[in-house]
Amino acid sequence: MATMTVLGLMSGTSMDGVDAAVLVTDGETISQFGPRQLRPYSDGEREILRAALRAATRIGGRDERPLALAAAERLVTDAHGEAVERLIADNPGLSLDLVGFHGQTVLHAPERRLTVQIGDGAALAKRLGLPVVFDLRAADVDAGGEGAPLVPVYHRALVAQAGLAGTVAVVNIGGVANLTRIGADGSLTAGDTGPGNALIDDFVRARTGEAMDRDGALAASGTVDDAALARLLADPWFARPMPKSLDRGRFSAEAVAALSSADGAATLTAFTAATIANGIAVAGGADRVIVVGGGANNPVMVAMIAEAVGVPVTPAGDLGWSADFIEAQAFAYLAARSLRGLPITFPGTTGVPRPMTGGRLARP
Repeated sequence: MATMTVLGLMSGTSMDGVDAAVLVTDGETISQFGPRQLRPYSDGEREILRAALRAATRIGGRDERPLALAAAERLVTDAHGEAVERLIADNPGLSLDLVGFHGQTVLHAPERRLTVQIGDGAALAKRLGLPVVFDLRAADVDAGGEGAPLVPVYHRALVAQAGLAGTVAVVNIGGVANLTRIGADGSLTAGDTGPGNALIDDFVRARTGEAMDRDGALAASGTVDDAALARLLADPWFARPMPKSLDRGRFSAEAVAALSSADGAATLTAFTAATIANGIAVAGGADRVIVVGGGANNPVMVAMIAEAVGVPVTPAGDLGWSADFIEAQAFAYLAARSLRGLPITFPGTTGVPRPMTGGRLARP
């Protein structure tokens, strides 16, 4: 099958901006990694997105767009258009065949067979003059799957390309953390493990005004409060088998409200690490762990995960992978698979009854 040059776009639950990354792929193997770029959100844009998250709790259908959501959808579509145009301008000679557009998740409630990613795929296709694959989660949720995570099939392609043997867990730490367990036979098990950076980011922003605990410095200066950590870990959700998924707002930092900023950050970082270790155990264990996503840049978190899992833990960058852009690359890969009618979700990754393709295609 001929390869395509595909641009993947991702705006995650951390709401730091639009990740854009190019991948040359046939939807099965990875031929080449291309240029990548972040188009950050301004503080004002993040406020519009947060207003959309609040408004989304009241909607009952995927196409409902009350005022706050309609405004955020225009912002998301424009920001993604800008991200593509900037990347093309910065890379003369780059010729794209396809765009994979995740959009911004504002509500994920698979138990209600409802997942909402805002972003106008048809408007983006028209603006860019390129075919756009979007709305990649809905078909899975409609069929009874969790609609997340979507990246496991791309993780498997990355592990194959890197020639890694044995059972590998690829842990993606964004706002929410999720994992893909790739068996030695190529089998896939996946699911969310619990909070990633979202609770820590929200806590640090409320306490210090900073957007995140950069390099884990605040957590490193504090002490984990075991009683607060035990309260956080008592949630029965953690014992549920894979696959499973959750919304960014599922967990609260209330248990650390009385702690100092440093101890609260340390405890929330330990909470993420402990729930990742638990998730790996629930999925069946692993011989080695690769950490991707924003959390891979936090050495304190990576060290806590290594201590909790007891097997080698490698940040993605050590393998030559781009930790910050794997999800954007994944949506390029998934768009290529969608175009070819190949499955993007599986019983072991989302709980869907059978392997499913997904996504809608908008032509310019």
